[in-house]
Amino acid sequence: MRLVVIGCAGSVAGPELPASCYVVEAEGGDRTWRVALDVGSGSFGPLRGVMDPAELDGVFISHGHPDHCADLTALSVWLRYGPPAQTPREPMPLFGPEGIDRRLRELEGDIADADGPSADSGPFAWQEMAPGDSVQIGPFTVTAFEAWHPVPALAYRITGPASGGGEAVITFTGDTDLSETVVEAARDADLVLAEAGWAHREVNPPGIHMTGAQAGELARRAGATHLVVTHVASWVDPAETLIQACGFHSDAVLAMPGVVFTV
Repeated sequence: MRLVVIGCAGSVAGPELPASCYVVEAEGGDRTWRVALDVGSGSFGPLRGVMDPAELDGVFISHGHPDHCADLTALSVWLRYGPPAQTPREPMPLFGPEGIDRRLRELEGDIADADGPSADSGPFAWQEMAPGDSVQIGPFTVTAFEAWHPVPALAYRITGPASGGGEAVITFTGDTDLSETVVEAARDADLVLAEAGWAHREVNPPGIHMTGAQAGELARRAGATHLVVTHVASWVDPAETLIQACGFHSDAVLAMPGVVFTV
């Protein structure tokens, strides 16, 4: 499996950093399969720079904050009216916690009867996921875990083919404070993509984000092999966050757009 970083800024996009968006890809059968983890604000343009977004086999949204889902609207426009619309296609699978379907319609400005049984998910085939749910897409098995955040939020554990044969595991925390469920999501993972949205300070409000130190602690407690630190607030110097993470897990690096990690 390969993890491609599209955007990694936390809370809001930065001058040169799109918000949260990652692509996990792997070979299966006679083709390459790709799923996106989040499509946050400012990420759709850079996503187009590395692939045709219509070729995604599925999209997994961690939660409904704009820095994680706002560019679903751009993906929707691309599928409805862009070049992909010239060819008949099945709706794109879209997964996430409760309310992401309504959130998409709100972002698109279409909230009439948003909660009704006939509410339209547009070019997407929407499927709500709850902690413990798993779905299979090509060579990937994606399992949802509860994250600790002010809105319904999920961490995802993706199992797929390892580059050297056998299976590998990538865990994406989404936005979360350090919790036992997220530690379990990362248990023995080959790579943990962990958020570190809080800059270091004496006291942070609980139940929102991790610091770099907590991201490192998460990877250490879970026995994860590699740690990729992401979602550093766009106004924070990420160097200090990485120093914190390395204090708990020596194999820690920062996520940067365009970087590809292979497991």
